Amino acid sequence: MSELDALPAHYRLILCDVWGCIHDGIRLLPGVVERLTRWKAEGRTVFLVTNAPRTEATIARELEWLGLPRSAYDRIDSSGEAGIDALTSLGRPTGFLGTEDDRAELERAGLAFVEDSDATDIACIGFDDHRASIADYAADLDRWAARGVTLHCLNPDRVAMVGEIAVPCAGAIADAYEERGGRVTWYGKPHPAIYQHVLATAGSPPLDSVVAIGDGLLTDMLGAARHGIAAVFVTGGIQRGAGIPADFAQAHGLGDWRPLFTVSSLA
Repeated sequence: MSELDALPAHYRLILCDVWGCIHDGIRLLPGVVERLTRWKAEGRTVFLVTNAPRTEATIARELEWLGLPRSAYDRIDSSGEAGIDALTSLGRPTGFLGTEDDRAELERAGLAFVEDSDATDIACIGFDDHRASIADYAADLDRWAARGVTLHCLNPDRVAMVGEIAVPCAGAIADAYEERGGRVTWYGKPHPAIYQHVLATAGSPPLDSVVAIGDGLLTDMLGAARHGIAAVFVTGGIQRGAGIPADFAQAHGLGDWRPLFTVSSLA
């Protein structure tokens, strides 16, 4: 029996992470459909909140392909959607860093891009199709920092697990840019914008009725703690079975914060 079976009834809004909790980048994880369906049957609202730099429609199609029925959740909120909204509001084209597929998706969402030599802002989706290490981007990052370019990071994750393989994400590039003195605007967990958006969409419920579920220490857990939201930590994702470090709360100025409980998976 999982502690999730006894999740207190007053938690009416569930903010569930996707990668590492619902799937591993290749397949749906065991027990996910049953767990989400059970929460829905209990009358709870289930929002999937992800740092994926893609649109809600694309993420929904990917989840359906993996076998997650649309009836198992109410809504998807992504850092990609938050970033698209913000970049659209700039009212001008930006530079771009990511794969050609990423670029095509954002162009379909209405964004326009220019060569980075003409850009005051760069949309950072992740690593491109040809360069696999941070060192490969050093010249670009140095040049952008010298010009005062703002890097818009649409995926704060530093790494994601695709099956058993660790794949670096946009957050690692953004970290390297900040180390050079570059200015980064972050979208997604643990940053405020995505929580403000999610809670507003949900009708601004009392925070004590909301619980976040995730496997990321610096995204899911840190974001929930900073925003006064209860959290359940899933150890079977990016942590690969490891628990929360004993000094995590102290290191991040969280006082005596701790998760409601820790589980290995949603099953």
